[in-house]
Amino acid sequence: MIEFTPLNNLTGYLEKLMEGKLWLKVIIGLILGAGLGVLINPATGLVSGNYSETAANWLELPGQIFMRLVQMIMIPLIFASIITGIVSNSSDNLKSFGLKLLLYFLFTTVVSILIGLTLTLLMKPGKYIFELGGFPSSGEQIPVTEEAPNLTENIPNAISNLIPNNPLESILTGEMLAVVIFTVIIGVAITQLHKETANPIIRLTSAIQKICMIVVSWAMVLVPYAVFGLMAALLSRIGIDIFIGLGYYMMVILLGLLLLLGFYMGLLLLIGKNPLHFLRDIREPQLLAFSTSSSAAVMPISMQTADEKLGVSSNISDFVIPIGATINMDGTAMSQCATTLFMAQAYGMELTTMNLLLITFTVVAASIGTPAIPGGGIIILASVLQSVGIPMDGIIVIVGLDRILGMFKTSVNVTGDLVACLVFDKYFGSGKKQV
Repeated sequence: MIEFTPLNNLTGYLEKLMEGKLWLKVIIGLILGAGLGVLINPATGLVSGNYSETAANWLELPGQIFMRLVQMIMIPLIFASIITGIVSNSSDNLKSFGLKLLLYFLFTTVVSILIGLTLTLLMKPGKYIFELGGFPSSGEQIPVTEEAPNLTENIPNAISNLIPNNPLESILTGEMLAVVIFTVIIGVAITQLHKETANPIIRLTSAIQKICMIVVSWAMVLVPYAVFGLMAALLSRIGIDIFIGLGYYMMVILLGLLLLLGFYMGLLLLIGKNPLHFLRDIREPQLLAFSTSSSAAVMPISMQTADEKLGVSSNISDFVIPIGATINMDGTAMSQCATTLFMAQAYGMELTTMNLLLITFTVVAASIGTPAIPGGGIIILASVLQSVGIPMDGIIVIVGLDRILGMFKTSVNVTGDLVACLVFDKYFGSGKKQV
């Protein structure tokens, strides 16, 4: 078999960016962007609404270009990285590794959902909205007792539909879970080929991976400017009253994310790692995740950090991170669960134990299929609300906050992927010395 070049050796320019204090530039961009966004917000009275909107459109241009560059190569990079991780592992190791990785991701997702359920049931953030009159409702409400049997009956169909019957359609529509499953199947099939037949395919995959990382290195030049513009545009469009009226709900979500982060740190202690050193080493991908709200955008930097800073075997990081960026959305799962209960409380709905179990199952499935892009969680949240008959009108209110909360959720999601790299490197790595 051909030996693959680790990703950290493919991206010399990214390494220079790390040495150039990219994280510091991101922080400066966040602060300056936030200050400018508050100044040009029409609520301050300094500028008109039309001027504020025009300025916001131009300010977010670098961020839009950055996101489009990353999204452009996201699927080829996932395809190449997963195949690289598969063919570079032995067949027996892959079978054990792949199954345990999925079980691990399922375990952490369930833990995150339980955190969201417990916090929201105890703190009841929605009751304050209900006392003020609740969210607006169109009156089209689905009975909570009628949807559960239908969803249960559709579980076999939902499982079978995970395998795409048209991979090209899945790529065009952005169904990332279908793309991942298709790629894993292709990667396993490649391991069954004779060496002479597989080598050209492996060379092509390696070349695609290198090309994608070159494009990412170009996009990284825009990161500080993208962060500045996106933050300025965001705060110029969001009213201060939103933060005041829904501040308690935001506090519950942030507390849940903090508890989830504490759970990750506990896992690190169990495998003998220092959580403080870990948090210090992953500050670049965390800051980038915070500013872009996209796990996909951070994926190359996460791989770089896992290899360079955490000492994870390239075979592990190349396999775990692309899959984790697609299906390991613990922060998003926690938030979706808490938001669903918050919406029910805001509408004055009493959910039964069966409804809570249904929410848990739906959020697990939805978090797996959540797009790794800004605002992807809101798209999936609608299906979660519908599954238990909660009116979706309140999503209009949540959308304004999701962009803020999404920055924190994405940072936690990326942290979870890097923790998974360390956990699996301990048991399946090549034995490379850990930092």
